Amino acid sequence: MAFALAPMSDPKIPEDELAGTEQPFVTHLIELRDRLLRALAAVGAAALVLALYPGPGPLYDILAAPLVAHLPKGATLIATSVISPFMVPLKILLMSAFLLALPVVLYQIWAFVAPGLYSHEKKLVLPLVVSSTVLFFIGVAFCYFFVFGQVFAFIQSFAPKSITAAPDIEAYLSFVLTMFLAFGLAFEVPVAVVVLARMGVVTVEKLRSFRGYFIVLAFVIAAVVTPPDVVSQLALAIPMCLLYELGIWAAQIFIKHTQAPEETPAS
Repeated sequence: MAFALAPMSDPKIPEDELAGTEQPFVTHLIELRDRLLRALAAVGAAALVLALYPGPGPLYDILAAPLVAHLPKGATLIATSVISPFMVPLKILLMSAFLLALPVVLYQIWAFVAPGLYSHEKKLVLPLVVSSTVLFFIGVAFCYFFVFGQVFAFIQSFAPKSITAAPDIEAYLSFVLTMFLAFGLAFEVPVAVVVLARMGVVTVEKLRSFRGYFIVLAFVIAAVVTPPDVVSQLALAIPMCLLYELGIWAAQIFIKHTQAPEETPAS
């Protein structure tokens, strides 16, 4: 009577860790595709709504309002390129649509990542995603409603009477995007401080001792990324210093409430 013997595995040959994982991997790819399509659909829906009301042109008018308010009477922005009157408002429309749909985009990212996280990791990631988004919007709003008015008034006060200011719309868009990005990222200082402290790169005590160096660093960064005027540099450096203090305070609370649970000894 013959018996079929199962082949014995050679202990010297390592087993393939990826064996049998084809279906889960494909499933993850399908889910990622679906999440990306939903995010793109949200951006497209927001763009459609903004195209209908208020429209690309009025959106640019809203963006240019802080500058137009400080131009000499009768002066307007100009377009030096043939397609600028079409392309610049379109860029503003797409940028506004992305910002409007950003909560949906971030939710899709979170829904894709969250199932693979432990409970204490969810406590770590979700507050960082929400707080970083809120702080970025606060930085952009602070730049638009406060900084722009002060900067443009300061610049126009130095303009000679013989010069009529007529900024180009593409140059203004580039300036606005640079300033929005600078202030939005500057307001992420608390998130960066919390992440560094939570990962153990630095301790809270080290962050406190680095306070004086950070103040100097904040003014250097403000001098590099902002226009060469005192108003915008102070408007960026002072909030960064205050947000650094906020980050130190938040790091202590965050570390305390996002620790991994202690492993229980095996019985």
